[in-house]
This record gives sequence, structure tokens and C-alpha cells, in this order.
Amino acid sequence: MTDPLLAHATEYGRMYARSTSEQFSVPSITTVISQQPHGLDGWFGYMGASSLANDPLLSDCLGSPAKIKQAINRAAKAAETYRDDAARRGDRVHYYCEQVALRALGRPHAMKEAREALGANGEEAFAVRFDEWWELFRVEPIAPEITVWNDSVGYAGTLDLVARINGRICLIDYKTKGTTRDGLVKPLDDKVVMQLVAGMKAEESLVDPEAGTWEPWKYGENPVLLAVAIGETEVRPVRANPEVLKHHWWKFCALRRVWELSADTVSAGTALLPIAPPPLAQARTA
Repeated sequence: MTDPLLAHATEYGRMYARSTSEQFSVPSITTVISQQPHGLDGWFGYMGASSLANDPLLSDCLGSPAKIKQAINRAAKAAETYRDDAARRGDRVHYYCEQVALRALGRPHAMKEAREALGANGEEAFAVRFDEWWELFRVEPIAPEITVWNDSVGYAGTLDLVARINGRICLIDYKTKGTTRDGLVKPLDDKVVMQLVAGMKAEESLVDPEAGTWEPWKYGENPVLLAVAIGETEVRPVRANPEVLKHHWWKFCALRRVWELSADTVSAGTALLPIAPPPLAQARTA
């Protein structure tokens, strides 16, 4: 996945600027959505316990408190390691998908290098499945990796692909997913609907990042919103239900307000201050 030129990592999350010469001013779509709580305590506990149980050095640790501590530290980082590995895999798969679209548009691409990178990490099956889906659905790309902006609510983001499928304009978001024990791609989270509807509700799209040139958003009028789960065994596209879009949009706007309040709280200053004993107590001691 090409890192958007106008996106910046900040203490308030990922944020966007209007041009390469301006300061960031609005949060990204994913930063807004991340304000929703995630109940991952059980998953973190499972990953740690699983890592410890499968540690090949565990038998050597018995009787050595130092080695046991090292094994525990490795287990404690298991969830973080898994998350980071999955993120890097997702970047490689997204980058390949982008190159497929660029090639179809007749634009410069690095499809060969992207495919080789997947192969070097044992991930070429993702590319094979994606190619099958691309041909089966006869995808006609219009704009890959397009950055959009909404000034009314205050956010920006980069859509994976705008394309035409079966005569309909589609806004597409790719999600790289693992495989279940049944050999099926794992299901998508409903949060992707917020991501897609936020893209649909954009007001502008980027033309030139260095000059800061934008144009009115051309693809927000009744597009099909597609989330595409890309796995090693299959690719499963799902459509956002048009009947529920307004509810996910309202939720996104509420989370945008939560982000703003959180940012205001952080920038307001130190929340807890030290306090000394009252002077009267010192006088009595004297």
C-alpha cells in the first residue's frame, strides 16, 4: 500500500494535511473509527498463553528464573508481534492490489516486484486469489489509492480503489484476512461500513498533493460500497447494506466528536498535579 503523501503520524493519531507544505489539520478515517472501544483483552491473553506454551525454549527454562523471565517477556510481546506481522503482510497485499489496478489503467506500476515480495514471504496465494477475483468480477479501475477530504465534518482518508463493476461505480476497501479451520477467509468486521460510508461522504478528492489542488468528489452519488476480504484460499466481497448506511454515518460523526474531545483533553495540559502538605501541618510539627 502506498503511504499517502499527505498523511502524518501524530500524538492524536494519523492526520492529514491539505498539501505537502501545510500542517496536518484533520484526522484520518481510520483514526476516527479507532475511537470505538475494542474488547481485545481475551485475545491478548490467549496470544500470550499460546506463545508461552509453544515456546521451543520452554523446556530449557525450568530451574532458571532468568530464562523463565525471558520466556514470559517473549510471550507478553506475542500479540504485538502478531499484529505487526499482520500489518506488514496487509501492506504487501494492498500494494500488489494497487499495482494490478495501475497496470490495468496503463500507468507505471511495479507489479512484478510486488508479486516477488509476496512470494519471498510465502504469501503469493493472496495474489493468486486476488487475480481470480479481479477477472471474475471484471473490475474496471478508475482511481486506485485516491485521497479524499470532508471539510464539513473534518476528516480525510485514502480509498483503496474506485472502480466500475457491472456498470456500477464501486468504492472498494481491501482487507487482508486469515483463514478459518474450514479453509474459508475470516469474516469482516462491521466497522468497515463506517470506513466505506465516510469515503462516500467525502466532499473533495486530491489532484496534486504538492500544490494542494483538490476537486469536487465525483463518486459519492449512490455508489456500491464493497469490502473485499482477501485470503489465501478465497476472496470474498461483501456489499454494505444501503438500508443501514445512515446509522453507520451518524456513528462515525459521533466518533469524530469523541476524537476532537480527546485531542482537546490531551492538549489542555497535565491532568494530575502534585500537592504538598498544607502549611498548618508544617506549623504544628514545628
